[in-house]
Amino acid sequence: MENQPVLYGITTCDTVRKARRWLEGEGIAYRYHDLRKDGLRADDLTVWMRSVGWEALLNRAGTTFRKLPDAEKQIANEAQALAVMLAHPTVIKRPVLVQGERVTLGFKLPVYEALFAQG
Repeated sequence: MENQPVLYGITTCDTVRKARRWLEGEGIAYRYHDLRKDGLRADDLTVWMRSVGWEALLNRAGTTFRKLPDAEKQIANEAQALAVMLAHPTVIKRPVLVQGERVTLGFKLPVYEALFAQG
């Protein structure tokens, strides 16, 4: 189904688990894409960055980012962010929910309720 939302994340992330539980509990059909197992395309990442901004997409507080070498942490623009996120997809704020042209970061219950109330 082309209009089916896609939830991008990693299975060990608590926030991704909460989003998946909520979607399933509401009976909302979606496709899950594991960033570790299924990988990440530069085209998708570029669309996300243009939609929400690379600064919002980059999770500087996460374990993966903190473990990066100092040189890789010095991200000053979209091209550098793209390179780091492609090399280390777990530095992306999760989950990423893509519904057509709309990209939503993280899981906040009121946001998800509003997104799916329109359907």
